[in-house]
Amino acid sequence: MKVEHIGIWVKDIENMKAFYEKYFNAHSNDLYHNQKTGFKSYFLELEQGCRIELTTKQHLSNRISDSLGYTHLAIAVGTKENVDQMTSTFIQDGFPLLNGPRTTGDGYYEAVIQDPEGNLIELTTD
Repeated sequence: MKVEHIGIWVKDIENMKAFYEKYFNAHSNDLYHNQKTGFKSYFLELEQGCRIELTTKQHLSNRISDSLGYTHLAIAVGTKENVDQMTSTFIQDGFPLLNGPRTTGDGYYEAVIQDPEGNLIELTTD
């Protein structure tokens, strides 16, 4: 078994699509739009096959912070040097660095940033 994709509710689907394409070299399918329900989605494929589904519709409620459920998306970017370089790029481009880069107590080398809508992304080694 494997995780086929992770879905993320977003408010600005085009901005979020551009973010994942720019920083993670994701490739997108064409926009799916259900005219009846207003639901829209993109599937973004990363280089090694994992996919992210960005979804939106009118009248999304705001996320409740510190709630149960989704906590972060971890993306393996290769080496420690890649983690450091990408972290610097995110900082220069104005995205918040919440933690790291550092080696965690369980041995992961990681940095945690936020995407444009506040979702946590953990940059880690392979």
